[in-house]
Amino acid sequence: NFKLELPSDLKARGVHPMFHASLLRVHIPNDDRRFPGRSADQILNLGSPPNEFEVSEITEHSGAGKEALFKVNWKSGDST
Repeated sequence: NFKLELPSDLKARGVHPMFHASLLRVHIPNDDRRFPGRSADQILNLGSPPNEFEVSEITEHSGAGKEALFKVNWKSGDST
């Protein structure tokens, strides 16, 4: 087991600092050339207010109501 120094927001949420070695991986930082404009706060939402991102356009959609799916092009250049 390893004890990690966790960020304060994880400590506040009650995440235990002890992890089994099989759960840990080497950290590889984001490569901005391959994935521009991505940061941990865009991916992780640990109870803080959500970040707002600007939509460039909605390019596709399917389904209706609760089953609706949309393909969004973001101004950052990503698509989801």
